[in-house]
Amino acid sequence: MDTVEIERVVEIENGNWWHRERRALLTRELRRLGDPGHAVDIGAGGGGVSRLLMDQGWEVTAVDGSATAVELCAARGVAACRADARWLPLPSEEYDLALALGVLAHVDDDGQAAAEIARVLRPGGAALVSVPADMALWSAHDVALSRVRRYSRAALAEVLAGAGLLVERVWSWNVLVRPIVRWMRHRRAHCEDLGTPPVAVDRLLAFATAVEQRLPVRSWPGVTLFAWAHRPD
Repeated sequence: MDTVEIERVVEIENGNWWHRERRALLTRELRRLGDPGHAVDIGAGGGGVSRLLMDQGWEVTAVDGSATAVELCAARGVAACRADARWLPLPSEEYDLALALGVLAHVDDDGQAAAEIARVLRPGGAALVSVPADMALWSAHDVALSRVRRYSRAALAEVLAGAGLLVERVWSWNVLVRPIVRWMRHRRAHCEDLGTPPVAVDRLLAFATAVEQRLPVRSWPGVTLFAWAHRPD
């Protein structure tokens, strides 16, 4: 993997409000788990989340369907393998934590992918899952990203429960920016730029997301849904 390519990915992760605010969210949420253990990052992409986990003391295995993503993870010091989320080449009951961020929406059989999450978790192990919210937001952006669907709260809870996981809570993220996102995506016939936005725009969106953390809006419609679930003991 070319050093310039790695630097470009890191630049996007550090220069894009969405990546920064999601890292902040994950850091807050992971504190609830106590001591770090063995984690699997399914759909790891460029390895930014895997690196975040490693920096917090987790032993991480990254999985992605893209050979380029696996190469990038490896270049960033993350143990990674290429695999379909529906058939993980991993041992059963091995992991204390499974992350599947933005994965289920890309899989035709999301129930099978959820079942694999449940299979690789040890009894009592936790899963943190995120999906794009609400088919009312469906646009060319979703098509360009090869998504199959967006989710309601009930649909996300159903697919996790159907895999044998106990759903603890489901909440919305990017609630305050939802009207802007809906307006922007429904007026475009193509995917929005996923790189580094203008500084003023980046700061505004980051500010809105930070303010959201102080408001009781997690039950309101947002752009993304997060869920905590665990495998029964």
